Amino acid sequence: MRTMSVVPVGYLPRIVDDEVDECLATYGAVEIAGAKWCGKTWTARRHAKSIIYLDEGQNLDMALSDPMAALVGEHPHVIDEWQLAPALWDVVRHEVDDASGAKGLWILTGSSTPAKDKVHHSGAGRIGRVRMLPMSLQESGDSTGEVSLAALFEGEFSYATSSLTAGRLVSLCCRGGWPEAIDTKPARALRIARDYVDATIEQSIPSKGGNSDVARRLLGSLARNLGQAVTRKTVVRDMYGEAESADTASLATISNYMALLESLYLVLPIRGWEPPARSPKRFRTSPKRYLVDPSLAVSLLQMNEQSLKSDWQTLGLVFENLCMRDLSVYARALPDAARDPVHYYRDDNGLEADAIVEDAAGRWGAIEVKLGENKVEEAAGNLLRIREKLERNSLARIRGPEFLAVLVGLGERSYRRNDGVYVIPIGCLGR
Repeated sequence: MRTMSVVPVGYLPRIVDDEVDECLATYGAVEIAGAKWCGKTWTARRHAKSIIYLDEGQNLDMALSDPMAALVGEHPHVIDEWQLAPALWDVVRHEVDDASGAKGLWILTGSSTPAKDKVHHSGAGRIGRVRMLPMSLQESGDSTGEVSLAALFEGEFSYATSSLTAGRLVSLCCRGGWPEAIDTKPARALRIARDYVDATIEQSIPSKGGNSDVARRLLGSLARNLGQAVTRKTVVRDMYGEAESADTASLATISNYMALLESLYLVLPIRGWEPPARSPKRFRTSPKRYLVDPSLAVSLLQMNEQSLKSDWQTLGLVFENLCMRDLSVYARALPDAARDPVHYYRDDNGLEADAIVEDAAGRWGAIEVKLGENKVEEAAGNLLRIREKLERNSLARIRGPEFLAVLVGLGERSYRRNDGVYVIPIGCLGR
């Protein structure tokens, strides 16, 4: 256990820092959960005074035999990779109960969700939860952040300039948001993404009782179908070809493995949005699935900078993945953030928006994602039709949007169109 100063040197501030501070002031303990290598441990150390690494030395054996020993340290005390000893969750919860209202005692970091039978209590009211994603472009310094998502909800808009070129955008898709890769060349950064995928498939999946081949095939299918609300039958055929029947057993296997990948925070599901909020269709609509970082998609598709530059259709999908990552980061930081703040919209007639950002008060904005500005007119038209449809539908019982925006990859300036739709380069967007 390390009890000296654990604040990392050279730490790049993360957007979740404010949320962690708020949770430490509210709860006895905080869990920071997210994919491996996304920066959870460094962020936890930023807020801590001591730390124990369960994957270091004999610490795991100690925690398994005597969970209380892992809790010893100056507060806030980090228990890194707590899910390796799931009993720690209930021990921490009980200790919080016994702490007479003390706040900010422990920070738990985890890169996977333990099986439900390993944790007996949700921790509600005792353990605050923070979901962490790889770095957004604002966090890595590749977006100015001058156009604030939070400000758009307040009717405020900033005119800003983006310096991102086509080549730089491709590099950012390949590099991803892994803190370890921020200052590396794209080719080397992409190797980090490949190593991440391999480690997950060959180590994390088997450790949870899964089959590596099935997981690799499923991840490949997700990469080929980025941002598509594909059915399980489609996924089965994509994984195994037409020869494989999508029988009940196959469909159940896909569901189980999809849940497994989500438990490892490898998949970023974007669920459908249906007004009003109480509509059961919100829960029946198939989610769109992205990878937690665009670099994983590039790796799984066995592409690199050169091949991505020559395939603009695929680049558009990977760019959309990047935007969903960033929107998820910024939306979770809204002053009145919803638990699940980013959705997509598609009606029965094919009218759709790539992203609906909604806060806990029910305010919402609609966003279309386009790689280049040549598609802005079409995208703006879609957004205006969505607004018109919802505003004239009295049964929807929903307020109008706070904003409509087209998020572009290759655009120099943010601006407001005559029809009120904002055009925002991704290199200007921030929290």
